[in-house]
Order: sequence, then C-alpha cells, then structure tokens
Amino acid sequence: MTETVRIVQVATELPAHREEASTISTYLEKWMQGQSERDKEKARRIFRNSGVQARHSIIPIEEVFSLKSFAQRNEVFIREMIPLAEKVLNRALDQAAWLPTQIDYLITTSCTGIMIPSLDAYLVNRLKMRGDVLRLPVTEMGCAGGTSGLSYAYELMKSKPGKRAAVLSFESPTSTFQVEDFSFTNIVSAAIFGDGLACTLLSSAPEDVQENQAEISDARMYHFFDEERMMGFDLRQNGLHIVLDPGVPLKIEAHFPKIIPPFLADLGWTWQEIDHFVFHPGGKKIIEMVESLVQPLGKDLRHTRNVLSSIGNMSSATVMFVLKAYLDQGCRSGQKGIMLSFGPGFSAQQLALEWK
Repeated sequence: MTETVRIVQVATELPAHREEASTISTYLEKWMQGQSERDKEKARRIFRNSGVQARHSIIPIEEVFSLKSFAQRNEVFIREMIPLAEKVLNRALDQAAWLPTQIDYLITTSCTGIMIPSLDAYLVNRLKMRGDVLRLPVTEMGCAGGTSGLSYAYELMKSKPGKRAAVLSFESPTSTFQVEDFSFTNIVSAAIFGDGLACTLLSSAPEDVQENQAEISDARMYHFFDEERMMGFDLRQNGLHIVLDPGVPLKIEAHFPKIIPPFLADLGWTWQEIDHFVFHPGGKKIIEMVESLVQPLGKDLRHTRNVLSSIGNMSSATVMFVLKAYLDQGCRSGQKGIMLSFGPGFSAQQLALEWK
C-alpha cells in the first residue's frame, strides 16, 4: 500500500555575512592583482555575467579571500553549521507545531564540508530527539542533493503511515574557495556560489493533512553515463577544488527529452498540466538553456532566477529556497509541479508534486 507523503513546511536560513556584488568585485581586483590584464578582464566578465547580485557566507569576505588550510576551513564549517542547522530545524518544527521527538527520519545533505559524526548526530543530541530516529546523511550528491534528500524521504515513507521526516540541506561553498587557484572553474565557482541552509518537513500522518499541501506523487533519477567529470570536486592537499565542465548546459539540452517527458508520460501528465517548475538554479547559462526549452510550453523560471540573483547557488539547499518561493506565492489545490536538480554523477533528480 502506498501512503500519501506531503510537504508540510519549508524553512530557510542564511548566514549573517552578506556581501553585494560591488563589494565582492573590490576583493576580486585585489585577488587578481598578480594576474595578466587579459585574465583579470576574463574574471571581471565572469562576475558581471553571473546573474548573482549578492550572497551570504559563514565567514567574513576578507577571510574567504585569505589563505587558510583545508583543516582550518573545515573547522569553521563545522563550528558555524551546527548552530545554523539547529536554528533552521527548530524554525521548521515551530512553524509546523511539531516536537523534535515526533521526527522519525532525519536526512541531511551537504557536499561542501566534512563531518564525522555527521550533522544529524549533533542535531539529535541538541534537540533531544528520540533515540530510534533514523539518520541518513546524504553526501557527494552536490546540487542534486536537496531533491535527492526529498526523494529518499519519500521512498522511506510511502509505505509507512504516520511517519514524519526532516530533510535538512546545509552548504558553504565559500569554504571550498581556493585562493591560489586562478583557473576558469574556480573563478566561475566564486562568482555563482553562496552559503545557505534549508529544511523541509514531510509527513505521511493523516493528522498533518491540510488544504493546498504539495503531495509527492513520484520520484526519479536520470543518469548521464560516462560523465563523471562534468561536475564535482577534486580533493587535493589544500582542499576541495571545483570540477565544472563548461559544456554542462549543452549536455543537459541534449539529454532533456529523455529526462522530463518520459517521467510525465509515466505519471499520465502533460506539460500543459504543469503549473510550477521548481528548478535548481545551477547558474545563469543553465537557467537560460532550460528556460529556452520550457518557455515555449508556457513555463517560466522567475523564482529560480530570483533565488540565483539574490543569494546565489547554495548547492543542495538552493532548490528548497525555490520551492519555498512557490509556496509563499500561494499554490492551489489541483495544481501540479515538477522539481528538477542536476548534480555530480552526472545525474538529474526529479520529483512530481501535486497540490491537494
């Protein structure tokens, strides 16, 4: 028997340090001082065309551009993320009027820092959750991690009535910035990524059912074979170095007909029935490419664009910010949506949503 799994609440949290694009550009000039004028102009152009107007960070901008070891950066990641994660989880629980002891599944997603034990262990202790809560840390899924975490929650809960789950994504891409790396990929990463956290609560409990909630109808992953180097990190002596193939938008475009249309067909849905396209803002070029495919079908990516512009790409957490934007605008019973994220593997993660 398949149970109804619904999204009950989405809460988001941004670190205190916020910098506008103009301030970041000043630090960019200082950082690029020893480089050729051609490389400086290339970096300026990447930042100008990124579509990102501001972003947040767990550390002040002067520390982002200072030389620190991988161990030092990771220590800051752990120190700052635990209280921020506790804060966003507590906010989600308060908004849903749930107690921490009512959570059955605690799923965390991240790829920008290393914690062993994982974040969820700290949260269980800090919030005094039940001793039998099922913990699932999802790592190394990159930008697809948020949608993946929701998919795993759905798969765990769809055959179990009366269960509740929290999926918490926490990311600090600024902690991975490499100050001695002037490569194209590191500059692009610096231009588009920011830090942030998000928590989504899900339930298969009848008592949590309310009008206009999003029900997860299905989940699916699409794998791009033999494309392991399209996106990810290389772990080197001084930390995580971004891997980002410039051809990602074109490869997504080539595979797009094999991703969403078969999913819709299996659901018995059509493009015309999709009211909300909850798309992860990987970057401006990816947004433009996907927008060119869905605009003729009457879909827009305004919330995706707004999230990228105002706070940047926060890896796995970002798609939940987009989802929250849709929920805040007001979704009506009978509407349908598709959530889509791309991440290392290379893969596409999809969720089908239906408001009831």
